[in-house]
Amino acid sequence: MGKPVLLTVDDDPSVSRAVARDLRRRYGEDYRVMRADSGPQALDALKEIKLRGDRVAAILADYRMPQMNGIEFLEAAMDLFPRARRALLTAYADTDAAIQAINVVDVDHYLLKPWDPPEEKLYPVVDALIATWQAAGDSPVDEIKVVGHQFSPASFELRDFLARNQVPYRWYFADSSEGRRLLESADADPEEPDVIPLVVTPEGEVLRSPTPSELASRVGLATNPAEKFYDVIIVGGGPAGLGAAVYAASEGLRTVLVEQQATGGQAGQSSRIENYLGFPDGVSGAQLTERARRQAIKFGAEILTTRRACELIVKGSARGVKFEDGTEIAAHAVVLATGVSYRRLAADGIDDLTGRGVYYGSAAVEAPACAGQEVVIVGGANSAGQAAVFFSKHASRVRLVVRGPSLEASMSAYLIKQLDEIDNVIVQTRTTVCACLGEGRLQRIDLRNGDTGEIEAVDAGFCFVFIGAAPLTDWMDGVVARDEAGFVLAGTDLLGDDGARPAGWTVDRDPFPLETSIPGVFVAGDVRSQSVKRVASAVGEGAMAVTLVHRYLSA
Repeated sequence: MGKPVLLTVDDDPSVSRAVARDLRRRYGEDYRVMRADSGPQALDALKEIKLRGDRVAAILADYRMPQMNGIEFLEAAMDLFPRARRALLTAYADTDAAIQAINVVDVDHYLLKPWDPPEEKLYPVVDALIATWQAAGDSPVDEIKVVGHQFSPASFELRDFLARNQVPYRWYFADSSEGRRLLESADADPEEPDVIPLVVTPEGEVLRSPTPSELASRVGLATNPAEKFYDVIIVGGGPAGLGAAVYAASEGLRTVLVEQQATGGQAGQSSRIENYLGFPDGVSGAQLTERARRQAIKFGAEILTTRRACELIVKGSARGVKFEDGTEIAAHAVVLATGVSYRRLAADGIDDLTGRGVYYGSAAVEAPACAGQEVVIVGGANSAGQAAVFFSKHASRVRLVVRGPSLEASMSAYLIKQLDEIDNVIVQTRTTVCACLGEGRLQRIDLRNGDTGEIEAVDAGFCFVFIGAAPLTDWMDGVVARDEAGFVLAGTDLLGDDGARPAGWTVDRDPFPLETSIPGVFVAGDVRSQSVKRVASAVGEGAMAVTLVHRYLSA
C-alpha cells in the first residue's frame, strides 16, 4: 500500500509545478504528491490509483480549464474517490463558481490564487482537508468480489444491490480466468445449483448465491434496529423518506428509516436530474440521494436496509411496523414514504427474459455491456427520458418507445429538447412492445405501430422499462384508506362530502394535511394519492410530514 495521494490539477504548467512543489515541501514525507495538466489526464491518473488500491486524501483543481472545468472534473472524481476531500482553485473571486462547487461537488474549500506565502494561505487549507479526510476514517477499501453470469437475474440483482448501496465490488464473469480461479479457490462448481453468484468478502468468506439480506450485514449495512421504540418510523428511503429523516433527526426526534433495498428509490436510479432546485448543471440521482443519506446519518437517523415492512401496527397510542421475519419496531408516529414501482410490461416472452436483458428501471450497472448495441427504452416520462440520454453515451442507438402520441404530456421540456439534439436517439410514439425474444438472453424486440398495426422487429440486447406507477401499499390493505389505484388518501381527501371524518377516526379534530386515516400515521411522496410525482415535491412533503408529526406529538 503506497502513500495517500495529494492530487493537483491545473492547465497552467507553471502553476501546476508551483503547487506540487509547495505541497511536496510540506507533505512529501507522508503523502505522494501528483499533478496533472487537465481534467481528463487527472481522471486517468485517478483510475490507475484506484486499480492499484491506493488512497486519495485530497484533490485541488483549477476552475477554469479547457475540455473539462474544475467542477466537472471534481464531480467525475467523486465517483472514483468519494471520500477524498476537494478544493477549487481560481485566479479571482467567482461567486457563481463557488456556489456551483458547493452544490454540485460539495467542495470543502474555495482557494484564491496566488497563495503566497503558502504558510498563511495554502497550507492551512490543505491541513484542514487532510484532517477532515483522516477524521472520516478513509482506510483502504477492500472490494468484495462477485462471480456470476452476465445474463443471470440473480447475478444482476446482487450487483444492482451493491451498486445502489454504494458498496465497492469487483465483478468477474464465471468463465473468465479470474472468475474460474475464484471458483476453484472456493471449491465451487458453477454448474451446481445455488452457487452462482458467488461472493468473496474482503475477509475471505465465501457466500454462495446469497440474498441481498444475507449480504447486507457482511458489507456493513445496518439491518437490525438499535432500539425497540422511536419517536418516528419512516418507511421508504426515496426522496420523501430521506427528506423526512433529515428533518426529523435534525430536530432531535429519535428516527429510524426502513428501506427494502437501497436508499434513493426510483430517483436514485436517475442518471441526471436537471430540474431540482440548486443544481443548475444537474446532479445524478445517486449523488443527490447519497448526500441525503449521509446528511440523515450525520444528524443521528438510523437507516435499516433489506427490511420489508409487511404490516402496520396500531396499539393504543403507539404506531409500529412488523417485518417479514416477524420482528417489530414501534414509535409515536409513522411516515409512509414507500413510493411506487414500475408497472410490469405486458409483452409475450418478457417474464422469461427479465434480468436477462430486460430490466425495470435504469440498471446503470449494465451500461458498459450496452456498448455498440441497440437499446430500447419503454416509457414517456422523465425517468425514461433521462435513461435515454444516459444510455445514448454507451449504445450505438437508443429507441425511446412511447405509447402516447407525443412526449409533451408527460416529459419536461428540457429533456425533450435534449433528446432532439442527440443523433443516436430515436423517439417512436404510438408504439408498444408486443414481444421479447431470445435464447437465454434478450435478442429481439417486436414493436407494434398503434396507427397501422404493423410489427417491426428490432435486434436489441437490452430493454429498460419505465411505465406507469404502481403504489407499494398492498401491505397496508385494510389498515389505511386508499384510493381505487391503491394510493394512500390523506388530509381533506379523507373527509366525506358532508365533512364527515373517516371511519374509525379516534381524535376530536380533522386529519392534518398528509395524515392518513390513522391518527399519527402520515404519508409523503409518490405513494400519496394525487401527489405531483417530482423529486422536489417529495422532499418537501417529507419535511412537511415531520412538522405535522411535531404537531401530532404536542397535541
